[in-house]
Amino acid sequence: MKSLQEQDAQIFDLLEKETDRQNYNLELIASENFASKATISAMGSVLTNKYAEGYPGKRYYGGCEVVDDVEDIARDRAKKLFGADWVNVQPHSGATANAAVYLACMKPGETLLGFDLSHGGHLTHGSPVNFSGINYNAEFYGVNKETGRLDMNIIRDRALEVKPTMISIGASAYPRDYDYEAFRSIADEVGALLWMDMAHTAGLIATGNLKDPLPHAHVVTTTTHKTLRGPRGGMILVGKDGENTIGVTASKSGRTKNWGEVFDSAVFPGTQGGPLMHVIAAKAVSFGEALQDDFKEYQIQTQKNAKAMAAKFMEMGYNLVSDGTDNHLILIDLRNKGLNGKIAEDALGKSAITVNKNMVPFDTESPFVTSGIRIGSPAMTTRGLKEAEFEQIAVLIDHVLQKPEDADTHKKVEQEVRDLCDRFPLYDFVTA
Repeated sequence: MKSLQEQDAQIFDLLEKETDRQNYNLELIASENFASKATISAMGSVLTNKYAEGYPGKRYYGGCEVVDDVEDIARDRAKKLFGADWVNVQPHSGATANAAVYLACMKPGETLLGFDLSHGGHLTHGSPVNFSGINYNAEFYGVNKETGRLDMNIIRDRALEVKPTMISIGASAYPRDYDYEAFRSIADEVGALLWMDMAHTAGLIATGNLKDPLPHAHVVTTTTHKTLRGPRGGMILVGKDGENTIGVTASKSGRTKNWGEVFDSAVFPGTQGGPLMHVIAAKAVSFGEALQDDFKEYQIQTQKNAKAMAAKFMEMGYNLVSDGTDNHLILIDLRNKGLNGKIAEDALGKSAITVNKNMVPFDTESPFVTSGIRIGSPAMTTRGLKEAEFEQIAVLIDHVLQKPEDADTHKKVEQEVRDLCDRFPLYDFVTA
C-alpha cells in the first residue's frame, strides 16, 4: 500500500503539474469549479472498491450496509437542498442522467423540442451527433435574433407546429433565466412532458437566486459540479407538488408506477450498472456544504461577479449576447473586434487565462472556430474574488485580445495573473 508518489511518480508529477495550473490560472470556464478538500477526499476514498448495483435496501451485492447509508444521506440532503420529493443520485454524469430521462419518457423516433445547440443549448438536447439526435426526432427553438433572449410566443408556435412528446429547457451558454410557468403552459397545451436540465444553474437555483423549475417541470436533471461545486456527476429530481409533476405510467404487470420508480428503473438497470459509490459520497459532502448559510452568500457573489464583469466588457465595447447576464456566465460575440473564438481562446491560454471558444446565436463560423467565447464566474468566486477583481480580469482579457499574437503581452498578463492568484490561494495539496 504505497503512496501515489511512491507507486507511480509519473502520474503524481502530472497531478502536481495540474495542481500548479489550477493554482496559477484564472479559471473562467463556466462549467468548471473547484471542489472542496473534503469532497475530493471522499472521491478518493475506499468506497471506490464497493460494487452496489441496485438501490439502498435492494442491492444485488452483499456488504452494502455502509454504502446504503451513504446513498440515503446523499438523497436526503439533495431533497432538502432543492425541495424535491424524489431524487436519484446515481447518474455518472449529466449526460447519463439525461439518457435515463429519454428512456423513461420517450420511444425512439418520437419528437423532442429542444434548445438549439448553436444558440446556447446542450449536446444532449437533440444534437444530430449525439444519441439524443440519433435516436429521436429532434426539433429546435432558439433565441430572438434582435434580443438574444428566448421568445415564448415563438416557442409556443414551434411546439404547436411539431407536437413534441417532450420539451426540454436548459443550456450550456444562455445567460438569462427561464419562464418555467410559460414553458409548462405550452407543454400542457400540446400534451408534452416538460424536462429542465439545470446543470449550469443548479447552485443558483438551490439558493433561490434564480427561479425554481421543480414546481413546473415533470422532471429535472443536473450535474453536481458547475455552480453546485461538487464532484463531477449527475442527478435526477422530481418536484413536490403531487399530480402536477408526479405522473403515473402503466407497467407490464398492469399496476402503476410513479415517476420516481420509472426514473429509478431508467437509471438502473436501464442505462447504468454499478453506481460509483465514492462519487456518491462526494455528492453527499457537497450537498451538505450547499446547505450551509455561506453557500447562499457564495451564489450571490457569483452573480454579482458575472454582472460586474459583463458591465465592464460592455463599457469596453464588447458585444454580449442578450446585453448582460442573469446568472453565472456571459457570452461574448467577438465579431465586432475582428476576432474569432479560437484565436481568443488560444491567446488567453498563453496568458494563463482559461476560457472556451463558443458559438454565438446565428454564428457564421464553424463549431471548431466559433465567433465567441464563454466566460463564467463560479470557480474564481470560490477562490474569493469579488467585483473589483472580476473587473480587473476583464481589463486583462481586453489587453490580450487587443494584441492576441503579442508574446510580450502574454508574458506581462501572465505575471499579473500570478500576482492575483497569490492573493487568493487555492489548493495546498496534490492528493488527499
